[in-house]
Amino acid sequence: MLVWQLVVVLTLVIGGTALAWIDARSDSRSTARDRALDISLAVATSPTVRTALDDPDPSTALQPYAERVRRATDTDFVVVMNTSGVRYSHPDPGNIGKTFLGHITHAVRGQSFTENYTGTLGPSVRAVVPVQVDGTVHGLVSVGITNQKVDKQVFAALPRIIGAALGAGLLGALGAWLVSRRLRRQTHGLGEQEITRMYEYYDAVLRAVREGLLLLDPAGRLTLMNEEAARLLGIDESAVGTSLAGLGLEPGLVAALASGEVLHDGVHVVGDRVLVVNKAPARWERREVGSVVTLRDRTELQSVTAELDTVRGLAEALRAQDHESTNRMHTMVSVIEIGRPQDAIEFATRELDVARRLADRMVESIEEPVVAALLLGKTTQAVERGVELTIDPSTRVSGMVLTAHEAVTVLGNLLDNAIDAAQSSDDKLVRLTLTSSADLLRLRVEDSGAGVAPADRASVFVRGWSTKSSDEATGRGIGLALVGQIVRRHGGSADVRTSPLGGAEFDVQVGGGA
Repeated sequence: MLVWQLVVVLTLVIGGTALAWIDARSDSRSTARDRALDISLAVATSPTVRTALDDPDPSTALQPYAERVRRATDTDFVVVMNTSGVRYSHPDPGNIGKTFLGHITHAVRGQSFTENYTGTLGPSVRAVVPVQVDGTVHGLVSVGITNQKVDKQVFAALPRIIGAALGAGLLGALGAWLVSRRLRRQTHGLGEQEITRMYEYYDAVLRAVREGLLLLDPAGRLTLMNEEAARLLGIDESAVGTSLAGLGLEPGLVAALASGEVLHDGVHVVGDRVLVVNKAPARWERREVGSVVTLRDRTELQSVTAELDTVRGLAEALRAQDHESTNRMHTMVSVIEIGRPQDAIEFATRELDVARRLADRMVESIEEPVVAALLLGKTTQAVERGVELTIDPSTRVSGMVLTAHEAVTVLGNLLDNAIDAAQSSDDKLVRLTLTSSADLLRLRVEDSGAGVAPADRASVFVRGWSTKSSDEATGRGIGLALVGQIVRRHGGSADVRTSPLGGAEFDVQVGGGA
């Protein structure tokens, strides 16, 4: 780069010097013509010349006068002649009386003019002017300056031109060196081929990597992103150069990225996606130049994890039921052993009747077996945790707008949150109302817990809101975010209000023009 810059500077200096030389030469010859014309006019109007032209021997007066003018004006010749071109004066007296070498036609007609012509003294710039008395041309005056003298004047200015050219060249070379030095410092000493190769490799890596990648400058502006990041965040390439606040992202994610803290596997809900976000500072030579953000799509994994948690809950409920059945069996055996078989029969019949009635009710009102199993498991889980889970008698499931997987996610997360909240209250109550058909789902879950503050109700389904300190299974606050994600995907609505039980009431509707 430096060599190319120096070549450009050298070319400009040489070209500028040549142009300056040509311009100086042109100016010098133009000045010589104007000067010769002015002197010729002055001599032509001189009384000495006009008087001498009428003498029998004009040379006697005109030769000394012309030589005085020539020496005084530093010209090469001052020639006075008649209208036929016969000289009355000349720097070489031997040429007096000879014919003038040059054009005199225009001057004889009363017109002054200048020309370049080769005479007895060589090529010269000359002016020819008529000597007029009462409008009649009586003679001619020619004053000339040889090209050699003109060129000497140009050569006299040449050192100044060369000096200016050298100064401009040195200044240009210094500027080129400074620019090259700054460029190398900014590119960390990499040449253009290395930069090109690095750009090609980096661009290929950015396109090939399956994780979203963002680069943020110290001011929090987006400076680079790959296609996967644009897809995950729902933005396009025009967002490059925009601040985080102007990207239209979820407020919790913006706050996490804008903070100066390192972020490890933070879970955020963006639109219909659950993203795992990592952020680390980018440093170069102990100087922080921004931050690097990676995004991984974990929507399906989070959904499967949520379903797995539900299945785990069912398994725990079954274990609790097994434990409870074992206790009941031991009780009946002990009652029989003490000789009271009738009491054992009554105890077994009563316990069996309670379990059968609950199961029969579930089977009669809920046609979806997965939902029925989930409610049976949650009922047992609630009893084990000391919470009374009441299923409203109006609960009916004759069809499903949601898939079984989505229904488990929505219902399971809402019941889990309600049971957790009610467990910390005095009443420990949870009430469920569920009606579902092929085109409409209405779900209401109430609890006697602490409730949701009015300021938080607009964000409980949006940004991973949670009242818990942690959620080991799915990440902090992801359960409600997944519920909101599924409801929005089906064009439904989810509202939060204060429950008559004293805690929170979650009301979900999907279908039916929700």
